[in-house]
Amino acid sequence: MPYMPNFQEKVSFIWDIADLLRGPYKRSEYQDVILPFTVLKRFDCVLVDTKTDVLENYEKFKDKFDNKDHLLKSATKGLSFYNYSKYDFGALLQDPEHIEQNVFHYIDCFSQNAQDIFENFGIKIQVEKLAKANLLFKLIRKFNETKIDLHPDVVDNFEMGLIFEELVRKFAEQSNEEAGEHFTPRDVIDLMTTLLFTEVKEEIKGEHKIKRIYDPACGTGGMLTNAKNYILENINSSIEIVLYGQEINDKAYAIAKADMLIKGENSDNIKGPFSTLSKDGFKDEKFSYQLSNPPYGRKWEADKEAIEKEAGEQGHDGRFGAGLPRINDGQLLFLQHMISKMKINGETSRIAVITNGSPLFTGDAGSGESDIRKWIIENDLLEAIIALPNQLFYNTGIHTYIWILTNHKPKERTGKIQLVNAVSFWEKMRKSLGNKRQKLNKEHVEKITALYHNFKDQKNAKIFNNEDFGYTKVMVERPLQLNYQAGNERLENLYSYSAFAKIAESKAKKIEVKAKEIQDGKERQEKIVNAIKNIGDKLYKNWDEFGKEINQALKDFKLTPAFIKNIILALSEHDDTADYVLDKKGKKQPDANLRDNEKIKLNENIDEYFKREVLPYYKDALMDRSKDRVGYEINFTKYFYKYVPPRNLEEIEKDIKNVTSEIDKLLKEEL
Repeated sequence: MPYMPNFQEKVSFIWDIADLLRGPYKRSEYQDVILPFTVLKRFDCVLVDTKTDVLENYEKFKDKFDNKDHLLKSATKGLSFYNYSKYDFGALLQDPEHIEQNVFHYIDCFSQNAQDIFENFGIKIQVEKLAKANLLFKLIRKFNETKIDLHPDVVDNFEMGLIFEELVRKFAEQSNEEAGEHFTPRDVIDLMTTLLFTEVKEEIKGEHKIKRIYDPACGTGGMLTNAKNYILENINSSIEIVLYGQEINDKAYAIAKADMLIKGENSDNIKGPFSTLSKDGFKDEKFSYQLSNPPYGRKWEADKEAIEKEAGEQGHDGRFGAGLPRINDGQLLFLQHMISKMKINGETSRIAVITNGSPLFTGDAGSGESDIRKWIIENDLLEAIIALPNQLFYNTGIHTYIWILTNHKPKERTGKIQLVNAVSFWEKMRKSLGNKRQKLNKEHVEKITALYHNFKDQKNAKIFNNEDFGYTKVMVERPLQLNYQAGNERLENLYSYSAFAKIAESKAKKIEVKAKEIQDGKERQEKIVNAIKNIGDKLYKNWDEFGKEINQALKDFKLTPAFIKNIILALSEHDDTADYVLDKKGKKQPDANLRDNEKIKLNENIDEYFKREVLPYYKDALMDRSKDRVGYEINFTKYFYKYVPPRNLEEIEKDIKNVTSEIDKLLKEEL
């Protein structure tokens, strides 16, 4: 591109302005000034050619209409924003004594869509801070130099977009601890966009096509613009792409919205700053393509009331009908939200979303997480999952995964899920950026995409049937077998039984009443214990037989059947040689302490599994099929696990001797 050198020069000039801020600002705070002032300078340059017309319209109609927005926009000759102040950067410099109040006035005269951006940037706070530090005039003078001329005749929308994206990237890397929340590394975005579109290139080609792309946690908007650029540069340069996004963080929202305005996009399609989960900014809207990197492991407690209300009242007609995950992680809520945005009536929609490992396997059968996975897989929406290397992101070093979902799988992928193991595709960065120590190069992206696109079983890619990830969780019971004894040692267990312990408690407020009730309770406890002692310390192995003895011993105490039952349990121990405990119908009672669960694959006969895997070890075991739960999990590591044999003892012993010898040698040299 012929203007690329100029693009890099502009970035360098703007970046160097940050040197002015040393002292009053920390390095990580430079972006709070440079980014909004870059936007302000661009808007200033874009509006200069129509400023006279806008001012004339303003003076003409300011007292005649409450809503002058349409009239002022019409004077900008197609622009979606305006400013009706007499000031621009040059005029602001003419009055240094009043520059602070003049800058405030200048900002207040922008159209509402532009003011929304500056408000979320917090630019007025920075103006006040700069003025107090005697830096405001110097900063505006720097931005007004000819080498930072951002007029559209000098810097078109595409180049301005590159300049702004590069500044965002550089600042994000500089403050990398927070960057991962709002800024996904470009190499990861490149892989996501390639995976998202590689299977549908033919659908995107052709004349008069319009496609809508959406990111529900858009951060600074990098994924959206990258996706659009990928389509225009690699698939169809004549297609119309409309971008949509929502972001909760105010500054990230401001950056994304400013980026859209700078590039000539519809900035109203960026919603925020509010949570997508509790307030859908695009209710009832559907999109062709979606991609996102929602926050990992973040509580959704702030959205809890709205989410539970929607799930309870709307079910599958809302966004969260499949289930709710535990409160400390909302990733699967974002995934359900994105699925609700897929097109219907046979139109293809595709999703690429990044998660950590938790949504793949956290949650047992019957849990919210498992039910969500079950719903996704049984509706055949999940096409592939790609395991990424660790240390790819600025704020986390953990392994991450790209999910590819679609509502229209090709024939060969129907009923199938592909797992791609790309953890070994990386190169070391020359300089770490927070937790980002590794990156994907162009060759890695191509190789991973080829593994996905080829759809074959091979070393780093495997194909499974949907049901391979499902299982039935079956409760396995073993009969209750107990022996019973009324000896002193077991009688001590009675005090662990809460109802027995409460006999010697009192809720009275008066001390003397309280003391008497406690004393009376202890005496009653002692009488019960002494009555049971009269049974003797004979060992019983039949519930009914021992129960008769207990009932006889305690007949004068007027105790409830439940109380007596718990006394018997307190005086019992498990005994494989004892008689089974039966209910009134003669049915064997289960032993809760021996209860277990078996996870049985969906494609396996449960009865045959039980005969083969359980009965040979526990002949009296039985299944409680009323408690069956179907679950789904994707244990990625299991499918690509490689056994590495341990080193032999001789080799280890040799290494120990060598190390010991070196230590002895070093110690002797010290002496």
